[in-house]
Amino acid sequence: MPAPAPPGWYVISLRPRGEHDALRRAAARAGGGMVALSPWRLRLRDDDGTRQSLRVALDAARVVVTSPAAVRAARALQPLRTQPGQQWFAVGAGTAAALRRAGVDDVSAPSRMDSEGLLALPGLQQLAGSDLGFVSAPGGRGVLVPALQARGAQVLRADVYQRDTVAPPPRAVAQLVSLTAPTVIALSSGEALEAILDALPAAARERLLQSSVVAASERLAELARLLGFTDVTTARSARPNDLVAAAAMVISRLNDGA
Repeated sequence: MPAPAPPGWYVISLRPRGEHDALRRAAARAGGGMVALSPWRLRLRDDDGTRQSLRVALDAARVVVTSPAAVRAARALQPLRTQPGQQWFAVGAGTAAALRRAGVDDVSAPSRMDSEGLLALPGLQQLAGSDLGFVSAPGGRGVLVPALQARGAQVLRADVYQRDTVAPPPRAVAQLVSLTAPTVIALSSGEALEAILDALPAAARERLLQSSVVAASERLAELARLLGFTDVTTARSARPNDLVAAAAMVISRLNDGA
């Protein structure tokens, strides 16, 4: 039996190590392959200081959770429950769904699933004199905390997991350099893109810069342009299906122009 033909195009995933499956499945459904270039892996913080910070954050009148990983890490440290009169907010639909599965029934999430969309939610406008729990990781969602503090909130931050830097997998680096098929970066983290550009050897970095980019927000799209990418498109959201749908449209456009 002859070997199957290789995909005609590839999505490049910058997700943390072990977090690529949803993007890989979405790419396969669209006829694409995937190259997994993780700049880091996620590690639960499980110490007394983190547990105390989380207890304080979850006692606030408003609680913001920034990712499904933050939900998983927080849930591993203590049960998640809504207190009377408390409001919960998620950056996107995936985080909101993870919170509901964890036991938080009433969660507000924006249709525009990024920091700017979250900041536009009605429940996060008048914050003067209020406590706001913020469940995240160090360095995550850097736009949010200053904006919430500027609105008068006392932000009670609980960093429940962290990103440990890892070297890009040598096999994936070699695959990237050898590819002649079009590649599209699924961009949902500016930090991840900057980290992988710094970590790649010169030949792989040059090949990566030849990729198209589908970004989960206009802010990320602008960052990609500043970093040297020239073919940049904004997807509907950071969901794998939306990123891959945008990538497939990019590939269709490239094929039509070939």
